[in-house]
Amino acid sequence: MQKIKTTLTAFGLSAALLAAAPVFADGHLEKAIEARQAAMKLYSFNLGQLGAMAKGNVAYDAAVASAAAGNLAALAAMDQGAMWPKGSDATAMPDKTRAMAEIWSTYPEITGKSKALADASAAMAKVAGDGLPALQGAIGDVGQSCGGCHKPFRVPK
Repeated sequence: MQKIKTTLTAFGLSAALLAAAPVFADGHLEKAIEARQAAMKLYSFNLGQLGAMAKGNVAYDAAVASAAAGNLAALAAMDQGAMWPKGSDATAMPDKTRAMAEIWSTYPEITGKSKALADASAAMAKVAGDGLPALQGAIGDVGQSCGGCHKPFRVPK
């Protein structure tokens, strides 16, 4: 069931990316960028808690790990298509975003990367509360999936 939900989410993200452009044709690209940057901050906040535990920088807490991993999985499953309208890239809006224009021309690749994040986050949510070794075993796939988009599709600082 989760696999079907994840596949549908990834498909929905791709479809929404294609459909979102007309919605934002009236100049609301900045709102979309703000929304996706807020989502990225939430990813970072939750992943930061999990990473600190996995690295041993803070004590492992099963309840905190479960909550953060569940939040991450929920975010990754959320339909974010409206946050990614065509024209909201660093070439068009260099002072607002670091998203490369290639995002909008590589939908199959982006869909796969979105699905990888959703899958890895869901898998981590299932085990994050089962002890530090379980968390440590699952967090690497989440980090790889994040880097799978950030490295090729984000302008370096």
